[in-house]
Amino acid sequence: MELGRPNLEVFADTLLELGQQNKELLVVTSDSRGSGKLVSFGQKLPGQIVEVGIAEQNLVGISAGLASTGKIVFAVSPASFLTARALEQIKNDVAYSDIPVKVVGISAGVSYGALGSTHHSLHDFAALQAVNNIDIIAPADNFETREVIKAALTYPRPIYIRFGRKPMYHLHKRGTAFEIGKAIILKSGSDVTFIATGETVSRAVIACVLLEEQGISCGVVSMHTLKPLDEGIVLDAARGSRAIITVEEHSVHGGLGSLCASLLLQRGLCNPFKIIGIPDEYTVTGSQVEIFEYYGITPEGLAQTACQLLEEETFK
Repeated sequence: MELGRPNLEVFADTLLELGQQNKELLVVTSDSRGSGKLVSFGQKLPGQIVEVGIAEQNLVGISAGLASTGKIVFAVSPASFLTARALEQIKNDVAYSDIPVKVVGISAGVSYGALGSTHHSLHDFAALQAVNNIDIIAPADNFETREVIKAALTYPRPIYIRFGRKPMYHLHKRGTAFEIGKAIILKSGSDVTFIATGETVSRAVIACVLLEEQGISCGVVSMHTLKPLDEGIVLDAARGSRAIITVEEHSVHGGLGSLCASLLLQRGLCNPFKIIGIPDEYTVTGSQVEIFEYYGITPEGLAQTACQLLEEETFK
């Protein structure tokens, strides 16, 4: 696979391109134009960016007010603060009020690494899953990033889009279709299927290569949209594979894994199943790479988990 750019850079470039074409597009940010790669946007379109300082609640309230007048508003701030400090405003001013703000959480998951749990966003999927009327997306690569920002421009509902900081591998073939709410099958397999989201998708793809070298048929689904979940693809994967593994840069509670487990159990599909994410404990301190290695969110770790799950299923 070819290594691309950080999704956040692609997001910023796409936003600038769209903003130059449409003067109704506004960016509201909370002292995050640097970390959000929005410096160029501010320099080229100074009349289309609003800086509120470190005040996330104000960020969301102002964004909702602007969007209520017909402006196309992207509210950009670190995910850890945006979905914690401003959760009430997201719930009431955006979702409850049905204002189509594009809430953008940057440096999500454990992107801030050694800055520790105060800066980690391992709760955002769970918190927003419980809020009615807001959709949740975590792009896996540069293609999904560009497409979701283009789609968000005219998206009629409130939406939360989550980005990390690392360069991402190109995962998709030319001509791939992208639609919010429709997962993308990167590969089909009959032994084990990884259902992954965001920056973990590339790890699952590489794990698939390692497994196939051992003769294990492996599939990968890029579940870029968590809400609404593409239930059909999850059910098809469970019916077509012996085992399912979900992978996410989020707590094992309340995220992609919990959604898939709930769906499969309620539909009576009880495949061997494993949720890979950050366990409910004090998260180790380190870089994103080191944290991923510790919790087995690596190609080698995922491949080992798949082998163990299939072995357990064989000897039942």
